[in-house]
Amino acid sequence: MFLAPYNQAVDELKVKLRGMRAQYEYGSMHSPIEFVTGRVKPIKSILSKAKKKQTPHNHLEYEIQDIAGLRVVCQFVDDIYTVVDMLRRRKDFEIIEEKDYITKKKDSGYRSFHVIIEYPVETIHGEKMLLAEIQIRTLAMNFWATNEHSLNYKYSGQIPIDVQSRLKRASEAAFQLDEEMSKIRNEIQEAQAIFRHKHDDESEDDS
Repeated sequence: MFLAPYNQAVDELKVKLRGMRAQYEYGSMHSPIEFVTGRVKPIKSILSKAKKKQTPHNHLEYEIQDIAGLRVVCQFVDDIYTVVDMLRRRKDFEIIEEKDYITKKKDSGYRSFHVIIEYPVETIHGEKMLLAEIQIRTLAMNFWATNEHSLNYKYSGQIPIDVQSRLKRASEAAFQLDEEMSKIRNEIQEAQAIFRHKHDDESEDDS
């Protein structure tokens, strides 16, 4: 029962964030959003994090900010900040904290932009305000973070030093890839626009 409103929040926010992407597509414009995923943290993970942070169980919904988690993945680094600006302008939730791990990456090499929001969920008992975390990152950052998360799980948070070093080098390589792709962004977007128009024309011919 505790997780029910969080599941509802994730479902609603996925629809809203994917709707933002769809609006760009309807206008035949480049969408800063490549795809959106979401999840609710399992109870076991919540309790483990609470124990690590010494959070009392009656403070979980106030101090564990990522029970509801959304991930927005973008093509380019600039797209991340476009998405952040769009989130700042929304009226259906309030941003209470921003964490920019792109301009100031974590020691591990992790890069992403985190937005903590307070989101209203309508329940059978009335409105409930809860916290949710939205992570915005590029495809390259997401690839790195997914693999780093797997290694953290394998080694129970104690990744060997040599593997940590390789991860840091991989992080820099991923960011260099993002920077190089940003330099040819216009060419990439023109190619994607040509592909979209060709696909639309073929769809009309088939109808």
